[in-house]
Amino acid sequence: MRRVVVTGIGFLSPIGNDIESLKNSLIDKKSGVKIIESWSQDMNNMATLLAAPVEEQNFKDIPRKHRRSMGRVAMMSARSMQKAIEDSELTQEQVQDIRTGISFGSTMGANEALMEWISSVYTNRNFKQQNSMIFLKSMSHTISANLAAMFGIKGRSIPTCSACTSSSQAIGAGYESIKYGMSDIMFVGGAEGLHYLSEGVFEVMGASSDGYNDTPELTPRPFDSKRDGLIIGEGAGTLVLEDYESAKKRGAKIYAEIKGYATTCDGNHLTTPSREGMSSVMNLALKDANISATDIGYINAHATATIKGDIEESHATNSIFGDKTPISSTKSYMGHLLGGCGVVESIISMIALNDRLLPANRTLESVDTQCADLDYLFEHRYEDIEFVMSNNFAFGGINTSLIFNKV
Repeated sequence: MRRVVVTGIGFLSPIGNDIESLKNSLIDKKSGVKIIESWSQDMNNMATLLAAPVEEQNFKDIPRKHRRSMGRVAMMSARSMQKAIEDSELTQEQVQDIRTGISFGSTMGANEALMEWISSVYTNRNFKQQNSMIFLKSMSHTISANLAAMFGIKGRSIPTCSACTSSSQAIGAGYESIKYGMSDIMFVGGAEGLHYLSEGVFEVMGASSDGYNDTPELTPRPFDSKRDGLIIGEGAGTLVLEDYESAKKRGAKIYAEIKGYATTCDGNHLTTPSREGMSSVMNLALKDANISATDIGYINAHATATIKGDIEESHATNSIFGDKTPISSTKSYMGHLLGGCGVVESIISMIALNDRLLPANRTLESVDTQCADLDYLFEHRYEDIEFVMSNNFAFGGINTSLIFNKV
């Protein structure tokens, strides 16, 4: 079994598109949540008009032959992978080696393409003159397929499509591929593009925040007594994972080592969170890392600001860590990036490791009395820590836990 390290990072997020700007946004407690004026025109009677968009991007540098089969979710991912490859200083030969693979995921493909296709077919009642690229933009594995074609990936391709755990499972799949000798390098991550269709899903389920339409900076509010649901965001991220020995040999900079990973399924209810499932996946990640709960210096919580989800997660966390481990949900800064949340939150976890910044829960004022006792970060804390845990949980009872440590 080999050690797995992160040697490249690239991303787009609602509060910054590089490490320095992301870190400064966290320090300044900047909110990426905005009023999306177009939604009131696109749909009638939407409960929330808030979301966290990525600043407008020009994707013209992506060759047209690749761009024509990409929706926004794939184009953001391509941009993040361009950045990660540049950051890692890998050669083209290394990128296209048979021992280099990819694992990427999203909750959906390109929702804008899917809506265009369905609307056209429904209106015209035929498939004539349909855009042949529509399916390639909207299919569930659009990111991994498009990135593999654009960058010439010849090794393993492991698409992950598991809602909010899409990118954390992708990271885990890449970690295991290298750890157990199936690959030497893996590009891993995930993304989600902003669209009212995604918001509508949570609205129908009664899970979206609808009480702060005039004050977007006050929501979402993970763990807070005044939380009223989640806010969706968009973003994309790529991590370059590499065998430690080869990374050291080529003199690569190393952001962190992936020390532990676990993923489990509740095998029960599709949408009701399970504190038993959450606690079991954290325990398994600690076991994989061969460390104890007391070694973890910071927990980046999934905590989306839904009423029941935050309560169950807090109790699951307390059952393992008690009230001694600093914890925060950085969704309070940028909303829920869905398929992109795991990778961006992993990047924030590495900032905590390398920059001594344990980010505060930006909107937390008063902890819900039904939440368990935890060391909730009301303000930033600056501490040297060795291990961080990043947790994500998804519809379908899918749970993930990642542990990073300094090298």
